[in-house]
Amino acid sequence: MKPFPPTSQVSTHVADPDSVDAAIGSRFSTRAFIDKPVDRAVLMEVLELAGRAPSGTNTQPWKVYVLQGAQRAELVRQVCAAHDALAANPALATEYGEAYDYYPEKWVSPYIDRRRECGFGLYGVLGIGKGDKARMHEQHQRNFRFFDAPVGLMFTIDKVMGRGSLLDYGMFLQTLMIAARSRGLHTCPQAAWNGFARIILPLVGAGENEMLVCGMSLGYADESALVNTFQTHRVSAAEFTHFVG
Repeated sequence: MKPFPPTSQVSTHVADPDSVDAAIGSRFSTRAFIDKPVDRAVLMEVLELAGRAPSGTNTQPWKVYVLQGAQRAELVRQVCAAHDALAANPALATEYGEAYDYYPEKWVSPYIDRRRECGFGLYGVLGIGKGDKARMHEQHQRNFRFFDAPVGLMFTIDKVMGRGSLLDYGMFLQTLMIAARSRGLHTCPQAAWNGFARIILPLVGAGENEMLVCGMSLGYADESALVNTFQTHRVSAAEFTHFVG
């Protein structure tokens, strides 16, 4: 394993910035993976690099649970069963509350517009028509099968930590995903798991002091899958940047 950090952080030269740019630019939410195992040494390299992410006063608030093989399969089985039961009886929603609000209580423009564009675009690629609840449910459940990725990751945080630590966590997750790209891997970060924390946390062995932040699928992308051709639009830097003074 390569040493992290390098001997001199301040004088280290990034010799191939194009590769860094390519790793960032080619990251996307991969929704179909092939059945190819990920070497543990490679996975640990990715996690070691992710641990270099910044955090307020170096608190490093992340904790990662890696699911593979039988443990992954059991989590998939239990959560898919709960997801099916919830679809059959929406009243069960009270049993599957999320620990924190990932999305706003009330949507406003431009965020609701971008959300709709993303949803309509994805379902359009898959040929899922409006009102086709059965296929929508099936596609949503693909989340809970890790999109067939061989590695599932669950991320938790100590409940004592503040809102700022979720900002730190976002930087950790992005660093992990970029490190994965540099090794030919793809990922899909997933907040969809959060409502099923009461199933997930005991199964992975998390303590009562831990809160589920999100899950993630990791593996090698299925380059032949139609769903992986879907691309989301991003606004230009000129649109969200304001130079003051």
